[in-house]
Amino acid sequence: MSAHTAQTELKLLGKLILEGTLHCETGLHVGAGKGSMEIGGADNPVVKDAFGRPYIPGSSLRGRIRALLEQSTGMAVPAEMVFVSRRKGQEVRIHQSDRPDDEICLLFGRTPGRMERVTGDALEGGSASPSRLAVFDAALDLDSITPQMRENLDDELTEVKSENAIDRITSQANARTFERVPVGARFKTRFVVDVLCEEDAPLLGLLLQGLRLLEDDALGGGGSRGSGRVRFSDLKLVWRDKGYYSTGKAEQELAAATGLGELQVAVHEKGSAFLTA
Repeated sequence: MSAHTAQTELKLLGKLILEGTLHCETGLHVGAGKGSMEIGGADNPVVKDAFGRPYIPGSSLRGRIRALLEQSTGMAVPAEMVFVSRRKGQEVRIHQSDRPDDEICLLFGRTPGRMERVTGDALEGGSASPSRLAVFDAALDLDSITPQMRENLDDELTEVKSENAIDRITSQANARTFERVPVGARFKTRFVVDVLCEEDAPLLGLLLQGLRLLEDDALGGGGSRGSGRVRFSDLKLVWRDKGYYSTGKAEQELAAATGLGELQVAVHEKGSAFLTA
């Protein structure tokens, strides 16, 4: 847990900006929902922007990172989880507590008010805790879809993966198709961590832990069937203190790394020195 207490005063000290490249190591399916299905298209299309280009919503990245961190820190258990939605068949449970040193709630924010726990008494949240982390939509690098790749794709930028669900009694096959961004595609990622007090500095390490967990897990749908393996590279971390926004002071580059492991080492060595640099 962090060094935050109920008396910790919050005011913006600066922002940590982490940018990098997300590589698709296998096909990636971040679904758009069946409401956008086209005639003759895949049963499960990927989400696309107004120009018809696949992208990764910041909400998908943020939600997956949060879920992995909740699991790895032991917070994905009934006593630590609350209902965000209780609609039948669409229940959503996330971790939330009223502990001021709860790093998950500090990084991702805390909702005030009464919330039903999965087990135990209701959580009576007294006050909101602002989210420190903003995750932006990741745009597709069009140059990563090469002419050779386009020749073998089902669409200009995507492929269609066919699957069969087999009935265990009759052996009847139920065909279904998924649209995927192909192996080799790259997306431009951007994460921003607001540092509202000196105690916030270690939250960057929690974000990096979540990104490393994601590399050995899956993003989007079909992860247990081979989709969604990703890798991060070409990472750059900068610090913009209040002077950057008020007087035009230059940003400070804290680290540049080819991968997350290298960046974690650099951040660990730097510690919170950037706050006083």
